[in-house]
Amino acid sequence: MNVTVYGDSILKGVLLENGKYVVDHTWEDKLAKRFGIRLTNRSRFGVTLPKAMARIEKDSAAPCEGEEYALLEFGGNDCDFDWAAISDAPESEHECKTPPALFLDCYRRAIRLLRAAGRTPVLATLPPINSELYLSFLCRGGLSRQNIVRWLGDVERIYRWQESYSTMAERLAREEATPLVDLRRPFLQDVRPPAQLLCADGIHPSRLGQGLLYQAFCAAMP
Repeated sequence: MNVTVYGDSILKGVLLENGKYVVDHTWEDKLAKRFGIRLTNRSRFGVTLPKAMARIEKDSAAPCEGEEYALLEFGGNDCDFDWAAISDAPESEHECKTPPALFLDCYRRAIRLLRAAGRTPVLATLPPINSELYLSFLCRGGLSRQNIVRWLGDVERIYRWQESYSTMAERLAREEATPLVDLRRPFLQDVRPPAQLLCADGIHPSRLGQGLLYQAFCAAMP
């Protein structure tokens, strides 16, 4: 069985350690070895779904042979904002990188392209983020926390907005009759403090958090 992963830095295995981003392939190496699958990871740091469409379109140009799966995990960068612009002009309107309507349209198109090429698309929900950690990380270089919070209304709006993109992926999986891997629930059910499961930026799973990703994938395997 072949699995191609399309996603962002979460499934790339990115960690923030000692102030630097590093990549760890442990979860995918363990999964490939345990289930005897050939895993190709096309995830990219910072990628949004519209930017990933070129790769998906290219891979879908020719029909595949054999049992092929395509795992898609998007939304974390799509829901992100230009925080420097918000810090400078909190009274202005600001739009995220990929507005909801465009996000849904691209996701639906990606599913149908991959399916038409003979692949089985599989969607994933997003691991939760920690709003306080993320905001502190954002403001470490001089952005105005006060202005950002004024624009947000409350800090937890960061969490709710990211959650809404995960919910959209979940809804789309139901509408398109697509298998879904729930990467969010294991984090929400874990009794350990969120700061242990996430890196200092409040976004990327820590090594403990990556262990939860691996367990979620194992539970979802046929």
